[in-house]
Amino acid sequence: MSRPVIVVVGAGPGVSGSVARRFADEGYDVGLVGQDQDVLDDLVRDLEARGAAVGHAVVDVTDEVAARDAVRRMGEHTGRIDVLHFNPSAFREKDPLSLTVSELLEDVALGVGALLTVLQAARPFMSSGGRVSVTGSMAADQPWEGAASLGVQKAGVRNLVHSIDKTLAADGIRAVSVTVRGTLSREGAFTPDRVADALWDAVTTDESQWRSEVPYSG
Repeated sequence: MSRPVIVVVGAGPGVSGSVARRFADEGYDVGLVGQDQDVLDDLVRDLEARGAAVGHAVVDVTDEVAARDAVRRMGEHTGRIDVLHFNPSAFREKDPLSLTVSELLEDVALGVGALLTVLQAARPFMSSGGRVSVTGSMAADQPWEGAASLGVQKAGVRNLVHSIDKTLAADGIRAVSVTVRGTLSREGAFTPDRVADALWDAVTTDESQWRSEVPYSG
């Protein structure tokens, strides 16, 4: 029987990299979709050393055609996608008086809209027991006005996860947003590795206890 597969969208050196490592340590093979070739190369070496088979693609996930193709190719290669993890968001330091409509829509296209693109590409390769996970943030409820678009993205993607979960539940596929209620740090409860642990716990929750939003407060 083939190993389970996680596809990490928005793969980088922070939480997403920790998620990839956590799942690799649990016996998953890994697909990485990110924008920085050097970062992906480092992750590939790390994950392969942990015993995972790894595929990767350098893609701007707001390019719908390229993002769909990248995820589809990964699904065709592995024959399955068991977990789709979505991590991207845009941090633009502009308050509501300086943020333009076009900038807001550009950021939402990355932090919310791209989830639709990769989900629709992954769905043909997902079956009952499959999971969709998203790195959420307390910015959804407590936005910082100095980066106004981030709160909109995090509120929007959490809302979308609720809809995805309701849409796919009948097929045995569930979706969850883990709301990180703290600031990422190198030590303490909010290191990327600790957040990745919370995401693992959320994804592996028994369906009888399933919630489409799980807060992580450390």
